[in-house]
Amino acid sequence: MLPAEIRQLAAERLAGTIADRRLLHAHPELSFSEQETSAFIKARLDALGIPWKAMVGTGVVGTIEGGHASNRMVALRADMDALPITELNTVDYASRNSGVMHACGHDAHTASLLATAGILQSLKDRWAGSVRLIFQPAEEKLPGGASGMIGDGVLRDPVPTAVIGQHVMPSVPSGKIAMRGGQLMASMDEISVTVHGKGGHGAMPHLLVDPVLISAQLIVMLQQIISRNNNPMTPGVLSFGRVIADGAINVIPDTVYMKGTFRTVDETWRYAAHEKMKQMAEQVAEAMGGACDFEIVCGYPSLRNDEQLTRELEAAAVAYLGRSNVVATDPVMIAEDFAYYGRSAPACFYFLGTGNAAKGTTQPLHNPRFNIDEDALEISIGLMAYLAIQQLGT
Repeated sequence: MLPAEIRQLAAERLAGTIADRRLLHAHPELSFSEQETSAFIKARLDALGIPWKAMVGTGVVGTIEGGHASNRMVALRADMDALPITELNTVDYASRNSGVMHACGHDAHTASLLATAGILQSLKDRWAGSVRLIFQPAEEKLPGGASGMIGDGVLRDPVPTAVIGQHVMPSVPSGKIAMRGGQLMASMDEISVTVHGKGGHGAMPHLLVDPVLISAQLIVMLQQIISRNNNPMTPGVLSFGRVIADGAINVIPDTVYMKGTFRTVDETWRYAAHEKMKQMAEQVAEAMGGACDFEIVCGYPSLRNDEQLTRELEAAAVAYLGRSNVVATDPVMIAEDFAYYGRSAPACFYFLGTGNAAKGTTQPLHNPRFNIDEDALEISIGLMAYLAIQQLGT
């Protein structure tokens, strides 16, 4: 009877979860600045009678004790922060904070985990052990909130039996979830390049050292690190999204600035590629008469789901949703600091389908028109509660 009970409780909480999500969506806050969001979470946990403590500034960790003694503990994680994006949706709950938007669904994650907490609290006499509710700040900004919370002990006393997280995904149809054991997401490193030359009149390039041309060569040649040095069976991505050459039609600047991202799923290759890229950039710039400052800030590691835990959760998800609504996913090259949890305890991260063309919710993550099919929240809140109880036992 437990799956049916949880489905009923999830249905009863859907309207409230949507309201919470819309409130959070209208008041987004950037990484490490989630003061109002944190206060909202604390108030909701207080209303549910769930004790909590603050962690890493705006982070909140709640604990629910089951009605039966056990040393098993399941941690459930939601992230809280928004992005520096100006929202273009015209919904009545659109962002009221200029230049800030929940364009990655963290509002849905937070609202969902609060509703899941309510279900688990109402059923706590039916399960054993404990549940730790992790409301984590700053997933979107290095160094991320996960590593700080782990450093502050969120995965200690006791070490979790399982850490479970989810992420809304517009490419997965609403009503389904997508799971994969093993490698799921890539590492993420930030690249900053400053190319130095000698600027001057664009009509007299023979008297100059053109940093724009050097930068163009670097963008093209660094791709050879991916295409010719990387094992073609190992996914890797190098992209430059910001190039600033602040000259004019007839003015070549002294300096060009570039920023990009490097991603892979192989941690050994990751660091070898860092050295190869730095060496190539410096040598190419020097060969063309200029110089190059090449910096890499190491970001999140690649995310690997625990194979055994994922098999167990997939079986539970099938029992709750039906086989046709639990689908496989290929690895993706986006990154998540949830990866850190999996380096300290068995962990599984899965995708919650929110894509619905009829409702216009197929825009990608980090898009100014991103939105979700809110009906998917009913699956979100019920499934996570069921997965936790299945891991803990009754």
